[in-house]
Amino acid sequence: MREISLNLKSMQNFRVNESYKQLRTNIEFSGEENKAIAITSCVPSEGKSSVSLSIASSLAEAGKKVLFIDADLRKSVLAGRNKIQGELKGLTHFLSGQGDLSEVLCKTTERGLFTIFAGPVPPNPAELLGGKKFSALLREARNVYDYIIIDTPPLGSVIDGAIVAAECDAAIMVVAANTVSYKFARSVKEQLAKTGCNLLGVVLNKVSAKKNKYYGNYYGEED
Repeated sequence: MREISLNLKSMQNFRVNESYKQLRTNIEFSGEENKAIAITSCVPSEGKSSVSLSIASSLAEAGKKVLFIDADLRKSVLAGRNKIQGELKGLTHFLSGQGDLSEVLCKTTERGLFTIFAGPVPPNPAELLGGKKFSALLREARNVYDYIIIDTPPLGSVIDGAIVAAECDAAIMVVAANTVSYKFARSVKEQLAKTGCNLLGVVLNKVSAKKNKYYGNYYGEED
């Protein structure tokens, strides 16, 4: 099993770290049945992937055994962002039968945190995610890990997020401040509800602390 180092610089920010600790606590108190959690958003660039990975890291930091799956098969940014060197097999290899689990599963330098990267863009991402191998992967992972955090494509753009959510125990929506309309966010939420997946809540991302008096007064201003 390959060991990799993840780029989690955002977690070094006190304000951000405290927010993820609170989010982690909310997830833990949502019930032990919520093990496989899909993270989605309305549109690209809302910070969904960073939020997903940071949630996984925070849970591992609390002593949980966590599997992070990058299921954004159409436009994954995580492998490039983490500057993974050399050949790396990912989820698409596993789901298409071109690699077994031992080849795609990576151990990270974060204790208790394991990951499966997306792999190359396939011609049929929705079909792969909706297949029996993905469902079997989650079923097996539930027996090994305390939590499975899954980064999915924006649900407002493609159907992949709904396909993944249908296989999960719960979901979280990431919404960037001043990015999408309330009406559009509500329509994405309704689409997620149709999968039968329990929506744990919404993470409001990219909020300016300088424009938010509560954060500014409580934590102090920060550049």
